[in-house]
Amino acid sequence: MNVRDTDAEHGASSSLLLETNSIGEAWILIALHIMERGKPSTYDGKKIAELMMITLEIASPKSHDAIIAQFADPERLAWMHDNFNDHAIVSELGGADSYATRLRDYEHAGRDQIAWVVERLRLDRHSRSATITTLQPLSDTTYIPCVSLLDFFIEDDALALSVYAHSIDFGAKGYANLTQLAMLQEEVAMALSLPLGRLVMIIKSAHVYQSDDDYMKGVLTALSS
Repeated sequence: MNVRDTDAEHGASSSLLLETNSIGEAWILIALHIMERGKPSTYDGKKIAELMMITLEIASPKSHDAIIAQFADPERLAWMHDNFNDHAIVSELGGADSYATRLRDYEHAGRDQIAWVVERLRLDRHSRSATITTLQPLSDTTYIPCVSLLDFFIEDDALALSVYAHSIDFGAKGYANLTQLAMLQEEVAMALSLPLGRLVMIIKSAHVYQSDDDYMKGVLTALSS
């Protein structure tokens, strides 16, 4: 796992590039940095430790990950899986559309964005605009999805994915986000008969809620022992 800290290079506020092999390593590495260096802040009125403008670069983003399987909360994994696969509204998010709807039935108009990505890259392997969004501006008046942009591209004959998120909770949900993104990448790669390339995730606000401190400290302690 490699870490490049641009604080020292530019004298700017927190900016990190974290390079890992797996999604589980990415979760642990970014959570460790947040716990050690995160600045106190709040999110929806709840106390968090936060780092701004973090980039994760994951070389082998396989959705079945040993670290996540051992230490993640199964209920939170299941909740995120439903969010990405069930078209029902998400009551916990104020009745907002799920990621499944946003990706497979955009604006309830029957537009399957994942199928569109596959076809676009099938027709043009050099396309740099196989780019989709989960934002639905006409209906997203209160909830704004954390993961808003997914950009698929073929690089070195492998299927890569770049993602932008305005905020990710790496104590409770970040590992689940990474798992579902890896699954989407695997789906598109399989449809195109391509191996997996890197997964890059840019996060404006990477944070851990204070209420999850003990949980994350326990995970980090177990991994270091």
